[in-house]
Amino acid sequence: MSENEIKWEIPVEAVPLPTNGKIYSPESFFYEKETVEIKSMTAKEEDILSSQAYIKKGTVLTELIKSCVMSQEADPNDLILGDRTALTMAIRITGYGSNYDVGITCRHCGENNQKNVSLTELGIKPLEIEPVESGKNVFEYILPVSKKRVLFKFLTGKDENEKNKNIESMQKIYGENFLGNITKNIESHIIEIDGVQKRSEIKKFIDIMPAYDSKSLRSYIKKSEPGIETVFPFSCDHCSAESEVDLPITTNFFWPTL
Repeated sequence: MSENEIKWEIPVEAVPLPTNGKIYSPESFFYEKETVEIKSMTAKEEDILSSQAYIKKGTVLTELIKSCVMSQEADPNDLILGDRTALTMAIRITGYGSNYDVGITCRHCGENNQKNVSLTELGIKPLEIEPVESGKNVFEYILPVSKKRVLFKFLTGKDENEKNKNIESMQKIYGENFLGNITKNIESHIIEIDGVQKRSEIKKFIDIMPAYDSKSLRSYIKKSEPGIETVFPFSCDHCSAESEVDLPITTNFFWPTL
């Protein structure tokens, strides 16, 4: 080795995908992949995290995953949110370690608590329901009241961005009068209702869907979606009340105080 050359071999590790790659098409890099190899986060990835261009476009995490996944064939836009979260969590751990200092407000007394969470202790929530067809992100649910057969999907990062942009544009038009957060969220998941795929017809039905059907579908999707278990037991330092909280992701997640 030349005395003017600095050598460093970047560590690589295999990250389990909560879906085991079951819902990706054969054309996707992630098809039937149980694990995906990533390299450790470096100063190059810190440049990505601080890029104002990526932040403005909302593509920071996509570019981060693309940079860390070892295969150039991998398209992060293919990933459903649960698999994206698993890779993002692993990338953060490789870069800054598993300790995550976060502030949590107690729902009982309203006081702020500073807690240290070990990200490596967060479990994987695997895919436990079967798609209607192997290699497809399509699942079935029978609505309990109307008995309609719904085919739905888990959202990818691309789907989530499109949904949020749609909601934001509607909020700009209607302002405080916009009441479509729940219906737009359901609409983004639904592929088909009783064999009907036409978006305008699906939207019409969602607007008159029985409230119990709406709630049960949303609950089923949330319960069934694979990913990382981010809910953990919390005990308040001020009032000693115990509860379960969802791990808040703040700017400290990728820019921890060292």
